[in-house]
Amino acid sequence: MPDAPLLSLLHIAMEACATLAFAVSGLLEAARKRLDAVGVCIVAGLAAFGGGTLRDILLDRRPFFWVVHADWLWGLLLLCVLAMLFLRAHHFAPTERAMQWPDALGLGLFSASGTQLALAQELPGIVAVLMGVITATFGGVLRDIVCNEIPTALRDHRPYALCAFVGGWLLVLATHAGVPAGWSLVLAAGSTCGLRVVALVTNYSLPRWSSGALPGD
Repeated sequence: MPDAPLLSLLHIAMEACATLAFAVSGLLEAARKRLDAVGVCIVAGLAAFGGGTLRDILLDRRPFFWVVHADWLWGLLLLCVLAMLFLRAHHFAPTERAMQWPDALGLGLFSASGTQLALAQELPGIVAVLMGVITATFGGVLRDIVCNEIPTALRDHRPYALCAFVGGWLLVLATHAGVPAGWSLVLAAGSTCGLRVVALVTNYSLPRWSSGALPGD
């Protein structure tokens, strides 16, 4: 494919931006929980690399993406140090809402890149979409578990994993329709991120479990 190098560059750029976005979300969550410097770096790393690592394990991709791009690890450490200095100097109090915006960006970018990687291995559409969802959500799940929270992907009644699922299918459909791969990636990432932002702004919630009290309660 003549545009293969450009597509590869776009994919790397999307993964780098997604990694940065989730690292920021993990950093803010760790700061909100008042963890020490080691805790901040660990939580930021889990948020940034957790989803992509599980994806690479399931797709049997070696070496892992953060091993190929080891400079991202140094970038993560530098980001954590600078962010801690900034937060302390400006007495900035991180909130859960502040964490949600970079999280939404990472959700869109990782869902698109994860789906595209699975499609490149000629996996069925549903498998590719689920790989995108795993890539986009698992880092946040690890972040929340370590911070002693029920994962946002499970407790937030506003669409979260569903946004990644929809965006993944848009990528699959666009690919089968012959849309250039680069535009398909951008469409899927933008749609997922946009849906999540709309859910946050409008506070739209999915139906809640309402079957009444369980027997014996």
